[in-house]
Amino acid sequence: MDAAFVSEKIKSRFGDKILADEMLYDMQCITIRQESLHDLVRFLRDDESLGFGFLTTMNAMHFPDAGEKFSLVIHLHAWKQNYRLRLKAFTNQDPPTFPTFTNLFPAANWMEREAYDFFGFRFTGHPDLRRILNMDDMEGWPLRKEYPLEDQARYDKDDKMFGR
Repeated sequence: MDAAFVSEKIKSRFGDKILADEMLYDMQCITIRQESLHDLVRFLRDDESLGFGFLTTMNAMHFPDAGEKFSLVIHLHAWKQNYRLRLKAFTNQDPPTFPTFTNLFPAANWMEREAYDFFGFRFTGHPDLRRILNMDDMEGWPLRKEYPLEDQARYDKDDKMFGR
C-alpha cells in the first residue's frame, strides 16, 4: 500500500470533502471537513483493502491567530500493510465539537477526555466526558494559547536585555 492507493480510495468516496492530501515528513496527511472526519475514520477502519485498525493517537491543537482556531488530529495505523496515516479537521467552533470516536475505537475514550481536559473539545456521544488529569473544579483550558507567555506583573526584567 502506498500514498497514491490510499488517496485514490479516499477521493473516490469523499471527493470534495478532502481539503488537502500531502506528504509531511514521510507521512501522508489528509485534511478533511470537520463534519466528514468520523465517516472517514469509519471508512478507513472498515475497508478491507485499507485496514486501518489501530488508533495510534488523537490530539487537539489550538491556533489562536489562524483562520480556523482548532484542529483535531488523528493518527491511524494499518498493521498488515505497515502504513501510517494522519488525519486533520479544523473548526472555528468554540467549544470545538466532534462526534465521539469511542464507537469505532474504544481507546479513543481517554484520548477524547484529554482533548476535553486541556483544550475544551466536546465529543458528542462520549460515554464519560470529564476531566482526566486536571482538577474537576478547574476553570478554563490550560493548553489553549489564551494566556500571555510572560508574567505581565513583573517589573524587574529589562526587555532591552532580550533584544526587544
